[in-house]
Order: sequence, then C-alpha cells, then structure tokens
Amino acid sequence: MALKIRKLVSYVEEVRIEGGKDAERPVTTVLVAAVVKNPWAGRGFVEDLQPEIRAYASDLGALIVEKLTATIGGAGRIEAYGKAAVVGGAGEIEHASALIHTLRFGNHFREAVEAKSYLSFTNKRGGQNTSIQVPMMHKDDEGQRSHYITAEFAISDAPLDDEIVIVLGAADGGRVHPRIGNRYLDLEAIAAEKAAQQG
Repeated sequence: MALKIRKLVSYVEEVRIEGGKDAERPVTTVLVAAVVKNPWAGRGFVEDLQPEIRAYASDLGALIVEKLTATIGGAGRIEAYGKAAVVGGAGEIEHASALIHTLRFGNHFREAVEAKSYLSFTNKRGGQNTSIQVPMMHKDDEGQRSHYITAEFAISDAPLDDEIVIVLGAADGGRVHPRIGNRYLDLEAIAAEKAAQQG
C-alpha cells in the first residue's frame, strides 16, 4: 500500500536586500513539503517502525528531492541544505523522526547534490499552521557559518492530527552579507590567544 500524500507544498524566497544593503546576488531558498498520512496514527504504541520506514521513506525522499531540485533550477545550484518534520497531535515525535532520520530518505538528497555534510534538522509536534523551521548548513562544510540559515514557513491546514509534514530545504547561497567568520578562524584565534597567555 502506498503512502497517502494529501498534498505537496512549495515555498520560495529570494533575498535581495538585507540590513538595508543590496545583495551582490539574490539568494534563493526553496522548501518543499509533503503532507502525508501518519502510517502509525490510531494504532496505539507501535514497537517496530521499520516496516513503514522501509516501505515509504525512500520513495518519499526521491519525490521531494525531484520537486525541490526542479524548483530551485537544478541540484547543481544548491549550496545549503536541511530537513524537518512535524507530526500532528495523534502521533509521536518518533513518527516524525522515523521518516526523515533514515539513510533511505536522506541519501536521495545527499547524492543529488554530492554533499559531504550531514543534513541538519528539526522534528517536532504541532497542529495546523504551526511554524516549520528548516535549519540549513553548507552541503560540503559544516564549519562554514555563512551558510547557517533557517528558513521558516507554515501550512494553514497541516498537519492534521493524523498527518506528518515532511520537508526538505535548499538555498543557492549563504546569508547575503556574512560577517562573522567561520569555525576555523575561531579555532586559530583561540589557539593563538592560549599560546600568548602561556608564553
């Protein structure tokens, strides 16, 4: 039996000005969500979630990745990426986690963009029109803070109590005016400060 997908929702944002200053180039962020029937809702406590994970997660990942890469203009444009899931009131946080925290789901995205970084994430419980945050990082370098971005949106009628919203997010750049350095510069500066104190 196929996973029941009530609808797909896309959110697109193009940042042109930040802090009153024009971007050198606009940065586009795309989120694609699948609103799906929770396959565990109404069944009481289900000990083994693996049968549904094996049955549904891979096809769901492939579908969302296909829609997302087409919307942003191709996988080659993606620099930052992330994922999220929100389960309705009749489900568990574990149900939201189950469909996104499996290689059967995430590998479709990693392979499409040839990524080295893990997929940052959120998973939570919420009702209709709940805020959905999708944290992202650089697909190849977790320490590149310029690409620490959180995109946020909501779906007015989802999730229903017996649904899960599954989301993938991508951006074709980092924040438009990054000025806080990166993890590696911090490590060098802290090491230099410690050496100076000891000297």
